[in-house]
Amino acid sequence: MTDRGEPDAGDENEALPELCDLCGTVVADSTELYAVVPDSSVVHAVDPRLDGKRMVVGCSREHLAELVEQYKGRPFIDAELWAGKIGRAIEARGGKVTPEELTEETGLAEAQIELGMLWQNLGALRWHQRFGGEGPPESTEDRPG
Repeated sequence: MTDRGEPDAGDENEALPELCDLCGTVVADSTELYAVVPDSSVVHAVDPRLDGKRMVVGCSREHLAELVEQYKGRPFIDAELWAGKIGRAIEARGGKVTPEELTEETGLAEAQIELGMLWQNLGALRWHQRFGGEGPPESTEDRPG
């Protein structure tokens, strides 16, 4: 990959370097270390089994241990995870989903869906209070006129 995220002519089997999630050091010699930590803000694009799990990369045992400790100190908020699951389900169905489809797609109970939606709405309200206006900017395609 190029710096712009475009494919280059490199070997497909060539291992790409990793970056330490703590210090940003490039680890190109395959000595990086990995850990999976709980993170309610993570929702995998297609695999619900990976929801709530973040892979972190360390350049040393000390940096990996520090990353794991940092995530231990973060709260895991179920409603945040549920909001992400709801968002993925709505996106997968093109923005139109019935309550029954939402329950089936997310695997959540009705009360969990309500709490997930509340979490999302509170986030939008906080955004509005901080930045004003009607909400996050829309694309120009969605604007009238």
